[in-house]
Amino acid sequence: MDNLGQSTPAPDATFNIDINLTVNGTTHRLAVDARTTLLDALRDRLHLTGTKRGCDLGQCGACTVLLDGRRINACLMLAVTVRGRPVTTIEGIAEDGELHPMQTAFVEHDAFQCGYCTPGQIMSAIGLLGELRETDAATIREHMSGNICRCGAYSNIVAAVRAAAGKGS
Repeated sequence: MDNLGQSTPAPDATFNIDINLTVNGTTHRLAVDARTTLLDALRDRLHLTGTKRGCDLGQCGACTVLLDGRRINACLMLAVTVRGRPVTTIEGIAEDGELHPMQTAFVEHDAFQCGYCTPGQIMSAIGLLGELRETDAATIREHMSGNICRCGAYSNIVAAVRAAAGKGS
């Protein structure tokens, strides 16, 4: 009890916050613990499992999504900090049943092997094209360096990004 006679929550108690989370054009009303990451909200609450959990440290890029059109690591972002801002995941980039041009380029250039990193790679590549004017291979490699592919499909990923950017492979 505090000095006013009211009980105080235990130090490990969770505090839920009501948020509106706008993902892929749809607004979802959620009550989330203040410590819930965007990754956890996407996967566990909205059941959008295309965004992958990799390292939980922001080092692998498997959880890359777009926030306000810019690339972020969803494992490092608290869900409450993005309320009301548009989040785009891999599930939200196809239109009218047609693959996004980046998805098509990844298929055409065999830019994935096991596929685990592919959603993060694609989201990062889409964000990259929105950020850059130059899309030469060296620049793409540098700006995609936050996305790790354990299978080593890097040359195919660069070719896919260049193709989607209209530069050929």
